[in-house]
Order: sequence, then structure tokens, then C-alpha cells
Amino acid sequence: MVKLGVNVDHVAAIRQSRFTEYPDPVKAALLCEKAGADGITVHLREDRRHIQEKDCFSLRKLIKTKLNLEMSLNPEIVEFAKRLKPDDVCIVPEKRKELTTEGGLDIFKYEKKLREAIPQLKKRGIRVSLFVEPNAETVVFAKKLGADCVELHTGKFSDLTGKKREAEFRLILAAAKEAAKNGLILNAGHGLNYENASRIAGIRGMNELNIGHSIIAYSIFVGIEKAVREMKKLLRQR
Repeated sequence: MVKLGVNVDHVAAIRQSRFTEYPDPVKAALLCEKAGADGITVHLREDRRHIQEKDCFSLRKLIKTKLNLEMSLNPEIVEFAKRLKPDDVCIVPEKRKELTTEGGLDIFKYEKKLREAIPQLKKRGIRVSLFVEPNAETVVFAKKLGADCVELHTGKFSDLTGKKREAEFRLILAAAKEAAKNGLILNAGHGLNYENASRIAGIRGMNELNIGHSIIAYSIFVGIEKAVREMKKLLRQR
């Protein structure tokens, strides 16, 4: 069965909009686990726009599933990850002005930094994933860099329609096959929702989907536990 990692960044974003103590993303994460989430994902951004260091340490201590830390290659963030020791890290691109992650990491451009960071993180028992565009060549290179996993960027697939969406889906399928061929754990995420997640979950070899925005948005109307349960149900149907 495909696992569900729930990203609780948006809970923290509401809190930080007024610098209050609530809503607490840690409490939200515990409710997600109660509803069947297989893991909790957070992105500690360089500008600290939502998740804070204290949230990460509390999650590391309190959650019972696994903690996946999305992170840039900023040396400060790499050092933080080494101290935190999450179960997984997913290395992503990051721009200060972007509203959300805009695409996969250019692992060819950042080869030197990745070759430095990946062994440091793995030495501390952290599984390393690279957030990449669904491109077979990129997946092969991720393996050469020493990554344990790839997380395929599904943002374009989620935004497109018709023939363009189908073309993007074929790229995802090709990248997924390459991941399997190279012995990489296959994850996917970004932009996935209650209408499209099951199709990505149905890809052969898919291990985990990381979903945040759609679940947190839906939870406003039905509560976070019901929102997680409904997404889990969709993934089980594949």
C-alpha cells in the first residue's frame, strides 16, 4: 500500500501570520497520525516563514511514525538536520520570493554541494531523498550522487489538463521505472489532491506520497482527522 506523508507547514503558516502560539503544527501532526498518516513532513525554510526549529524538535520527540524534513542545501540548514536526525530528509530547491516550491532541484548544477551534504546526512543514519523533476536522466544521476530515494515533482502534472497532463504523466512513469531499475525508493509530491492523488499512487513501485495543502485546506471544513482518513482511503483504492 502506498504510504501517506502529511505536510503540516500550512498549520504553522496560520500561526506565524499573527505570531501566536496556535494553531500548533505538532498537535496537528499527532492528529494526522491518529487518523492513519504514515509520516509527517515539514519544510524548515531559510526565512522561517512557517515551521520553526522548536517545531522540528518537538515532532522528533513526540510523533510515533516518521519525520521527513524538507530542506535546502544552505549550510546552516544542513547542520540543523544533522542535529535533528529526522528519519528522512528531502533536499529541495528554495527561493525566498516563491510562494511554494516551484520545481525539482537541479542536481547537476548542485552536484558539488550534494556530494558534500549527502554523505554527512547518511552518516547520521538519515535517509536522503532528492526532490527532482520526472526525468529519467536526473533519476540515474540521483543514484550516482548517493541518494536513497527520489521524490518526483508532481506540480506540473497537477496543474496541467488534457493532452499536456497525459504527456507529463508519461514522464512520471518513465522516471518511476528508472528509479526501480536503479534501486531507489520512489516517492512523489506537490500539488496532489483528492482528485489526482490516486492516479499517482497507482504507479508501479510508488512508496509514498507527501501531501499538505489539499489536506489542510479540506480540514477547515471537515476536520483534520477526516481529511487524512479520506486521503488514505483514496490511496488504498489503488
